[in-house]
Amino acid sequence: MEKLAVYIHGKGGTKDEAEHYKPLLKGYEVIGLDYAAKTPWEAKEEFPKFFEPLRGKYRYITVIANSIGAFFCMSAGVDDMIDRAFFISPVADMEKLIKNMMAWSNVTEDELKTKGVVHTEFGEDLSWDFLCYVRNRPIKWNVPTEILYGSEDNMTSFETVTEFAERHNANITVMKGGEHWFHTEEQLSFLDAWIEGKYNEQR
Repeated sequence: MEKLAVYIHGKGGTKDEAEHYKPLLKGYEVIGLDYAAKTPWEAKEEFPKFFEPLRGKYRYITVIANSIGAFFCMSAGVDDMIDRAFFISPVADMEKLIKNMMAWSNVTEDELKTKGVVHTEFGEDLSWDFLCYVRNRPIKWNVPTEILYGSEDNMTSFETVTEFAERHNANITVMKGGEHWFHTEEQLSFLDAWIEGKYNEQR
């Protein structure tokens, strides 16, 4: 096939989730990226090595990326290897999310800087190195992008995702009642219709 769709999972996901998208993208080979990166600097090392050989093999490459997978994709410097992107509940502003998590945990910047890493009650580790990295390296993304956003997303505000879309000329589709994790039957049906609709627009 000349067309490839690469699925990039979110935290706790797997490359096997790519199977869900195979019936939706007719004419595409669909594969999942089984990445090990846990930081944007690791993604910047790992993702180009994955995409470079694919760019020479396929005429057209689409990415479907979920949550932090979208953030890692944007941080990896691979936008010149991708023709189109579908982002599902993307982490559109990592610095803002980290600062929100710091506020939820009553952690100050001075405390985080001193300790380096702070463990939180909700299971996320806050890292001073991670915060400094994303603060000093704003996202640069030049790929035509469609975003699916749930109105009840508790990770990224609508204002934040709208600001991202305006900066990067992306289009947003909002599911009323949708969550950060699209997992219910109703949410998955909406996601599927969104993917198929955007695919047909492209054709």
